[in-house]
Amino acid sequence: MDEHEKAIIESEHLDEETLFVASQTFKALSDPTRIRILHLLSHKESSVNEIAEKLSLLQSTVSHQLRFLKNLRLVKFRRAGTTLFYSIDDDHVITLLNQAIHHACHD
Repeated sequence: MDEHEKAIIESEHLDEETLFVASQTFKALSDPTRIRILHLLSHKESSVNEIAEKLSLLQSTVSHQLRFLKNLRLVKFRRAGTTLFYSIDDDHVITLLNQAIHHACHD
C-alpha cells in the first residue's frame, strides 16, 4: 500500500472520487452474474466464449458484464489474433469477493 492509499484509509473524510469508486466496486459485486464471472476469472484467464459456455450464459450477456467490469478496472484483456482473453485486473476485489463467499458459506 502506498502513502496516498494509507492517507485515504487513515483519514476521517473520504473524497468524492474515492466514495464513488468504492460504491461502484460494491455495485459490481452486487450482481450474481458478475460474481460468477469474477470467480471464474480468479482461477484462469478466459475468452468470452469460454466464460459463456462454462457459466451457461449468452455471449452478449458476458460481453455486457465484462464491459462493465473493465470500465471499473476489475478485469483486463489481452488480444490473441481475433480473440480477447480476460483476466482479473484487481486482486483487492478478488480478496473482497473471496471474503464475501467465505462469509456466505460460514455457519
